Amino acid sequence: MSVWITGAHGFIGSHLARQLSRTGELVVGIGHGAWPEAESASWGISHWINGEISASNLASLSQSVGLPDTVFHLAGGSSVGIAIANPLEDFRRTVDSTAELLDWLRQHAPNARLVAVSSAAVYGNAHRDPIAETASVQPYSPYGSHKYLMEELCRSYATNFGLRIVLPRLFSVYGTGLKKQLLWDMCCKLSGSGHVELGGSGEELRDWIEVRDVVRVLQRLPVLADTDARVVNVASGKATAVKEITALVGAAWQAMGRAASDITFNGKSRPGDPFSLVADTALMQTLEIGDLVPVQQGVDDYVRWFCTQQADYGLKGS
Repeated sequence: MSVWITGAHGFIGSHLARQLSRTGELVVGIGHGAWPEAESASWGISHWINGEISASNLASLSQSVGLPDTVFHLAGGSSVGIAIANPLEDFRRTVDSTAELLDWLRQHAPNARLVAVSSAAVYGNAHRDPIAETASVQPYSPYGSHKYLMEELCRSYATNFGLRIVLPRLFSVYGTGLKKQLLWDMCCKLSGSGHVELGGSGEELRDWIEVRDVVRVLQRLPVLADTDARVVNVASGKATAVKEITALVGAAWQAMGRAASDITFNGKSRPGDPFSLVADTALMQTLEIGDLVPVQQGVDDYVRWFCTQQADYGLKGS
């Protein structure tokens, strides 16, 4: 099987590439970032193109490795904050890249299965109970709006041109190698001044899922790709308050022999951040993924990874 991953140089894309290559797939990638061959090969990538998701680059990839059997589309915006700061750039990365990919597949690889990765951000801020895939969508930020536009494009191409597509909506993904968002920010602050002040109240609820579980789910999703372009929540199905996560980080930090620190919340919510994003995972559970990584284990692994990186590379707090 020939598997293409857009955004393979990113956090989730690189983990997915390694997982797929271990099961014998031929994995190739396209996206942004210089990636030396020896390094990309260590992540299971047999061929890498550093560039835009454009017709010319996709044609070049097909000339080198042949047409894809499956495409995992992970290229696009990945930050609410960056999307608010530069919405046009986020639109281009998320919506334009999807349009380019879909139209190229329509013309050249219409039988390929497409796993187009979206986000729980499309649900917005109107939900307090676990969110089913059939729930209303009310994006709360440019990031969420652009992900929903990406989904709508996929539905249009599935309906009108018969492309087989599935749309996973990822909730709060974390894990070793992620150099942004809450865990990274906390560890950087703990290793710097030691004082940690975070936005919001700490009562915000999130549904955390470790990247190793995410890639196991993604790996199983091509069988669900069809012209109905169904949505699948990818999450743990468990609500965890932000303050619970910060307490786990603090405990793991001390377990590594590091000094304890006060962790406070300033009460100011970041624009675009819903209060609660927790999934109903009934559909995901039908894929028989098995046990997920417990959040405490995942946080412990992350803090251990951060401290090892700091020791090996002289990483400083920010």
